[in-house]
Amino acid sequence: MRMPGALWMVLGLALLLGAGVALAVTATDPGPPQAVLQRDRPANAIALGVLGDSNSHSYHDRLAFPPGSGGRGGAQIARTFNWPEVLARLRGGELDPGPWLEWGSANEVSGARRAVGLPVGRVPRKEDYLYNFAVSSAGCDDLTTGRLSQARHLALLMDKEPERWRRAVVVIYIGLADWIPLLELQARDPDAPQLQQTIDRCVARQAEAIAVVRERHSGVRFLIAGLVNEIDDPGQFEHFRSAGESRNVDLALGRFNAALRGLAERTPGAAFFDSHAWFRKHWGSRGPDGLPNAYRTVTIGSFQVSNTVGDEPRNALVADYHAGTVWNALWAQAVVQQLKDGLGLSLTPVTDAELWRYLQPLVAPAGLKAPGS
Repeated sequence: MRMPGALWMVLGLALLLGAGVALAVTATDPGPPQAVLQRDRPANAIALGVLGDSNSHSYHDRLAFPPGSGGRGGAQIARTFNWPEVLARLRGGELDPGPWLEWGSANEVSGARRAVGLPVGRVPRKEDYLYNFAVSSAGCDDLTTGRLSQARHLALLMDKEPERWRRAVVVIYIGLADWIPLLELQARDPDAPQLQQTIDRCVARQAEAIAVVRERHSGVRFLIAGLVNEIDDPGQFEHFRSAGESRNVDLALGRFNAALRGLAERTPGAAFFDSHAWFRKHWGSRGPDGLPNAYRTVTIGSFQVSNTVGDEPRNALVADYHAGTVWNALWAQAVVQQLKDGLGLSLTPVTDAELWRYLQPLVAPAGLKAPGS
């Protein structure tokens, strides 16, 4: 039977469009440049992979946070860094997050590449360290499913450098995107089935991520980071202002972190980093009545940082409610110690004096010389 002329035209247009998509998705290789993979690095440096969310997505990614956008430090971005950026500066000779580069497949291209069976590299395209697959707003499912599939894409990148990953570590720090929307439920009923379902799903996804990587690179070790308590965020200070609500949120979060700790304990070559305990060690918590009036001020060197919000470094959080430079520097210091103590990595601890030397020029008032420099 003859096909009507109009239908032929539609089919031809579809073929042309399909060819255009194919050309678009094959025009660029999603893999990093070969020169990047063959670069020199310190002989004893341990490869460091990162899976996670906005807590670990580098602040100086100009694709995600364009100049003038106001995010991640706003006008203070030049002296605002997150923990992978701090680690690269303090321990880049011992922990190798890969070179800084723009790499990956944009969201609209990655689906087309997958549809025709092509690799997608890192999703989305971002400017970050090569081995950092953390993406802002990512949830637990994004570790192993969907367009991000962070662990799967990291494992494929590892395939290009197998020797480099024989002695390596991956930090997994994710879950707040799944947990924060349930904050009111946590405060009302810490035993709610939905909370346990979320905990089980997030722990399962992290276990899957570990299995995905180890299936191809069995020697990789893992640091699993727990969550902080969201009611310690100044953005929540007008909410959950009772002892009962505060206690309930603590109970719910305790179950989540206990489940993550359990995963680390039953996984050979894994360790747990207690972010919640770390925060409380430095800034404390709400008072016994649930009111946010009992937080301490952190002093490092001659500089003080309060549990407040603002782009100036004296605030624990920047204006978009992500950790500020001092928070991230202290967190990086603690991560190095846990990699050493919990996983037995041969790393040089970051001393308080070293951390203060690093922070001095970053916390000094703009245009003024850092104290003691």
